[in-house]
Amino acid sequence: MPSGLVALLDDVSVIARAASASLDDVGAGVAKAGTKAAGVVIDDAAVTPGYVTGFTPDRELPIIWKITKGSLRNKLLILLPLALLLSALLPEAIIPVLMLGGCYLSFEGAEKVIEKLGGAKHGETLEDPIEDPASFEAARVSGAIRTDLILSAEIMAISLSQVEDTTLLTRAVALALVGILITVGVYGAVALIVKMDDVGLHLARKPGATAQAFGRVLLRAMPVVLKLLGSVGTLAMLWVGGGIILHGLEELGLPQPAHIVHGIEHGLAEATGSLGGVIGWLGYAAASALVGLVLGAAIAVGMHVIGHMRSKSHE
Repeated sequence: MPSGLVALLDDVSVIARAASASLDDVGAGVAKAGTKAAGVVIDDAAVTPGYVTGFTPDRELPIIWKITKGSLRNKLLILLPLALLLSALLPEAIIPVLMLGGCYLSFEGAEKVIEKLGGAKHGETLEDPIEDPASFEAARVSGAIRTDLILSAEIMAISLSQVEDTTLLTRAVALALVGILITVGVYGAVALIVKMDDVGLHLARKPGATAQAFGRVLLRAMPVVLKLLGSVGTLAMLWVGGGIILHGLEELGLPQPAHIVHGIEHGLAEATGSLGGVIGWLGYAAASALVGLVLGAAIAVGMHVIGHMRSKSHE
């Protein structure tokens, strides 16, 4: 009996050590994956505020909450199972799927640029009279969740590449934790950004002169910040979309476009001394955005031609 108890305790000890090692693997995987995905996280945070600007203050947080729930569904119910299945059964399909997402982001970004330059607008915008606020809000939330799906796919793919040598369970737990932490971080930051004008208004009504001055600064600054974030969001769609395409072509055996862009990055980095890291990254982002803009504009023109041909055929 004592020997059986000792054996049982020994088995428990082995299981505990295995569980501890597994948790260590998950923690290391989450840290690596989160670091590698940081660039896309910044893009996600820049894109999202554009979907809630212009609404009344009482609708901003509910809209962000709807987008947050959609983002969690994207990551945990769609992308996580898909990533695990593809990594186990068809890993070569991951890059083409991501490239399709890159094409979509490039198209969305190019369409916004075309609209800014005076092209035809697609769908109702905040500059137009909004006849049905509920349906307009639903359309905005739907558009944000679609864009989030592509950005989340990139985050999950980057994260998967950092834990692909681990067990299936470790991969699943690490990807789930990365998805949850990134979603909470991004949309928590977005909520703070869009509500800063309310904070400014609250401070401006406080009795202290310092609080009032700071509040007035926030009130004046936030419209500019939100407008700037809208532009950054459009650029983010283009540089992430273009970057996905460049990386995908490189993985599929066509490395020349990516090499040219990386050459620009390294050349700028070497020529600008202590600011080389920042300037080099900006050069890479600008070149990737240009790729995304050209590709997205070509897709937009192609879709316009197809739409025109269809309308002609129905006449």
